[in-house]
Amino acid sequence: MNFIENIILKAKTQQKHIVLPEGFEERTLKAADFVLANGIAQLTIIGAPEEITGKAASLGLTNIGKANIVDPKNHSKKSAYVDLMLQLRKAKGLTQTDAERLIENPLYLGALMIKAGDVDGEVAGAANATGDVLRPAFQYVKTLPGISVVSGAFFMILKDQTFGHNGIMVFADCAVHPDPTDRELAEIAVITAQTARNVGGFEPKVAMLSFSTKGSARHEMVDKVVRATQIAREMEPGLAIDGEMQADAAIIPAIGKSKAPGSDIAGNANVLVFPNLESGNIAYKLVQRLGNAEAVGPVLQGMAAPINDLSRGCSVEDIVSLIAITVNQAAQR
Repeated sequence: MNFIENIILKAKTQQKHIVLPEGFEERTLKAADFVLANGIAQLTIIGAPEEITGKAASLGLTNIGKANIVDPKNHSKKSAYVDLMLQLRKAKGLTQTDAERLIENPLYLGALMIKAGDVDGEVAGAANATGDVLRPAFQYVKTLPGISVVSGAFFMILKDQTFGHNGIMVFADCAVHPDPTDRELAEIAVITAQTARNVGGFEPKVAMLSFSTKGSARHEMVDKVVRATQIAREMEPGLAIDGEMQADAAIIPAIGKSKAPGSDIAGNANVLVFPNLESGNIAYKLVQRLGNAEAVGPVLQGMAAPINDLSRGCSVEDIVSLIAITVNQAAQR
């Protein structure tokens, strides 16, 4: 059983409720049909009901009727969600008129459904930019207690299974936060370790990466990683984490033993935390393309409830996978 198959199998045991705000989008409907047919999740699909059912029929999709279809312009909870929006954002200048307009935007409606506890998570982005997906999430769902930053992790499925956890590694942050502070970098490390456990199903061994290993170079960029490592240990005392560490010392046992003797992480890391978005994004794409690895993600982490953003070039299979991942994230809340 491969990585995605295992995630889907775990999702089937959870029966979490995921909202899909892009009900007009063909790939989303095809993915929803597969999810519903295979019992991967309960679904709410946002969009004009006649448009959704008509498109489903034209595509030969026979399971869409199992979903809860919500018309963003006319549904029974519209006024309750408007009241919740005003409760949460009136002090920020939100007016009744603004709330009544925004709640008809499916991305805002999805976020309010999560905030109200009516659904467990959201998957969107097949037809919307990342900023449009995340803006209502930041405003209404917000981040987990103790976490101030949202980040994006990739599960890297490697051909060589001697690396990571049987060939699976988690890279972060590769998608969201350009230049984290030491505290933010520590939060990214802690939340990525949780992603490894909750979605990957393995115990994390976290390497905090730098161009220095254990003081081999001196620079303020190295100092940030050293401080972040210590903060992460204070945040989660039992976490298996070490740094600062060069990438080869983190993943090659002989080099780890030479450069960081006595470290339980050096040479054995399965979670790599990069010092900034630039290095993380470059690294995952190089491993994906030059190493012929499969990159699953980004898995957004740090939100109070899981909200995941698709690439606009995603496939139906990508959407199914991300729904299953979102279910597994929601199951740990």
